[in-house]
Amino acid sequence: MEHVHLAAEEDDLYSGYNDYNPTFDSEELDNDAGFQQAVRTSHGRRPPMTAKFPGTAIGGRALGTSFGSRMPMASSMGRPMTGAVQDGAARPMTAVRAAGYSSAMTRGSTFDPLGQSKGPAPPLEGKSEDTPDEKVKILEKKVNDLIEESCLAHGHGDLQLSLDRAKEAGRKERALVRQREQSGNADHINLDLTYSVLFNLATQYANNDMYAEALNTYQVIVKNKMFSNAGRLKVNMANIHFKQKNYPKAIKLYRMALDQISNSHKEMRIKIMQNIGVVFIRMGQYSDAITSFEHIMSECPNIKTGFNLILCYYAIGDRERMKKAFQKLICVPLGIDEEDKYIPPNDDTHANLVIEAIKNDKLHQMERERKALAEKFIMTSAKLIAPAIEATFAAGFDWCVDMVKSSQYVELANDLEINKAITYLRQRDFNQAVETLKTFEKKDSRVKSAAATNLSFLYFLEKDYDQADRYADLAMTADRYNPAALINKGNTVFVKKDYEKAAEFYKEALRNDSSCTEALYNLGLTYKRLGRLEESLDCFLKLHAILRNSAQVMWQLANLFEMLEDPHQAIEWLMQLITVTPTDPQVLAKLGELYDSEGDKSQAFQYYQESFRYFPSNIDVIEWLGAYYIDTQFCEKAIQYFERATLIQPTQVKWQLMVASCYRRSGNYQKALETYKDIHRKFPENVECLRFLVRLCTDMGMKEVQDYATKLKKVEKMKEIREQRVKSAREGSARGTRREGSASSVCTPDPVRHPPKKDSEVDIKAVSHPEPKHSPLLAQGRDSGHSSHGTSAKGERLSAKMRALPGSNEPYEASSQRDIDASYVDPLGAPMERPKTAAKKRNEEDEFADEELGDDLLPE
Repeated sequence: MEHVHLAAEEDDLYSGYNDYNPTFDSEELDNDAGFQQAVRTSHGRRPPMTAKFPGTAIGGRALGTSFGSRMPMASSMGRPMTGAVQDGAARPMTAVRAAGYSSAMTRGSTFDPLGQSKGPAPPLEGKSEDTPDEKVKILEKKVNDLIEESCLAHGHGDLQLSLDRAKEAGRKERALVRQREQSGNADHINLDLTYSVLFNLATQYANNDMYAEALNTYQVIVKNKMFSNAGRLKVNMANIHFKQKNYPKAIKLYRMALDQISNSHKEMRIKIMQNIGVVFIRMGQYSDAITSFEHIMSECPNIKTGFNLILCYYAIGDRERMKKAFQKLICVPLGIDEEDKYIPPNDDTHANLVIEAIKNDKLHQMERERKALAEKFIMTSAKLIAPAIEATFAAGFDWCVDMVKSSQYVELANDLEINKAITYLRQRDFNQAVETLKTFEKKDSRVKSAAATNLSFLYFLEKDYDQADRYADLAMTADRYNPAALINKGNTVFVKKDYEKAAEFYKEALRNDSSCTEALYNLGLTYKRLGRLEESLDCFLKLHAILRNSAQVMWQLANLFEMLEDPHQAIEWLMQLITVTPTDPQVLAKLGELYDSEGDKSQAFQYYQESFRYFPSNIDVIEWLGAYYIDTQFCEKAIQYFERATLIQPTQVKWQLMVASCYRRSGNYQKALETYKDIHRKFPENVECLRFLVRLCTDMGMKEVQDYATKLKKVEKMKEIREQRVKSAREGSARGTRREGSASSVCTPDPVRHPPKKDSEVDIKAVSHPEPKHSPLLAQGRDSGHSSHGTSAKGERLSAKMRALPGSNEPYEASSQRDIDASYVDPLGAPMERPKTAAKKRNEEDEFADEELGDDLLPE
């Protein structure tokens, strides 16, 4: 009882318990700087507070009790303890105890609601990789990564890297199996991983054409009974045997795979049977192939199988079954949506946005490709069987057209009609082709434009330029953006020599189709005619960037550089050209000409010799080689070339005189005398031959010298009389006292006074020289600069001489003596005048290309 104190009447025993310390006011924590600092940092611990009195948290400060004065706690430091004793006074007994407070508080504790005084959490403990299970998991991950890298490398086209990764994955997988066996987990081998490694390795072997290794790897998989469905891989093995052309083995493996696949996998069974049919076709066993394809068409018809079935029926010549197979082919469902689905409605904005998004997506592209493939197979089948199913190909085409019109491929009927016209062209029946194409004049615009384009092209080939121009206009009216029609229109204007207008049509064709090589080629030729060589050069350089191996384009570039007086660039382009056409004699001759103009006789001789080897009938090449050997004092070798020229032009006395002269220069006078006598028998009025006979007989002391001298005087007298007649005839013609043409009745025109036309004067229709041996690029051919017998600039003497020589159908007496006297002077003992080495100037015009619609208008 000593600690029991009676309360005074004036004091309230329970006063102060409703008061609270502001420290615990949670609404004021946002304004408490000390608390906010503690929250923001992990080092905001306040220093511990030491109480002077035991059992209290704050020393020297009185707490509000029933026996002491009440003092408000203005600070949040510390917290009040209700059991604290002040000045030795004990707290009175009471029945109320504050919740959450204790009379025995730990010394030095601070307010730390977030537990930040403990510091950061310790790091996670790493797993040990030394355990067997961890090693196995790591190896499995490496193997899977290698398989993925192998597949990605194959996708990027790096076949060798994909094979290396597949091999490394195989080595890692074997190490993994050994690891499991050593750890006693052999029963837990990952069969799926082993299968993946072996399958990828076999695939990469096959991709790298290592067929033996691929077959061995597949064999390992197939023989392992632990792999489920491994028998399907016999299809891959059969594919490898098919590539090796081991067809019986391929058939055997395909059938084994077919036996191991259940009927539930219908699509795979159909594909295997299709492969079996293809192998039978390769083996020539069409009956067995027909059995496979007929089964497929009855179970799951498709376009490729239907096409193959038609080929088999065509091979065995069964007309009726060809018809039935064609009907089945055009009835095969494609499984694609109608094009109307992609036409946007005008009133639904949301639907328009959706259609715009799917109009060119991957699915629609696949549908278009499938439809294009089906149309290609149907067109090819119709063109194949049309001549075989009826008595005439026209009747066969008509039957195919009727069948197509009643199917889902109605738009192909017009294309078949155009192919019918093309077949007439191949048979040289131009009238029927024209009649067939004319039936399209009243059809829709697309077909009408195609038919009119082909008609324009046909009339152009027949040189009926008025009709060609008419149908070109019709094609342009039907479809103004048809580049083929614009090109044909430009060609008709070109032949009328309206080059500026032709260039405009070619430019418009290029604006409509920038990849139209025919328009670009013709535009270059047009600029060349206009003398705008730099612009022409730009056109052909652009064309060369598109057609890298076009011989015609390279020739045009070489010809333009020659016209621009840049022979070095011309030689460079010709050197590129002979890498494409190494046996073109005209290209080789042109190289010889350019090297000769540059003074490099050895290189010129090499290329002229190669040109002669490939085409030994080029008179210009023969003449240059003969003159080269005479110039180098090898007259015996020149004889063979002039004898060749004699065979080519037997009515030209020039070459026979050259042969005789070579014999005389080489010292073989007896042979030279015999040759001159032979020439005299063929051309008894040749003055030069008689002069050499007189001199040779005189030097050799022969009795015939008097006879030849007499004949020489008579021939010279006749020559004077003939010249007087010519002179008088010309004077009379000049005065108008004689009839027109009297001079021509006496002699042929003088080649010196009447030179041939210049290049700009030659009509394009006059080009008649054969083309070189390589195939032409464009429908109408190449520029005249690349004709096989075209020549380039020689000296004026040789040009005049060659043009003056009579043709094979002209009498020699009309011009031979005068021509030889004017151009051939070879006195005995004097060195022979060597002809100039430059080739004659070309007189041909630039040909230009014609455009047709479709790849089959002109057969290759």
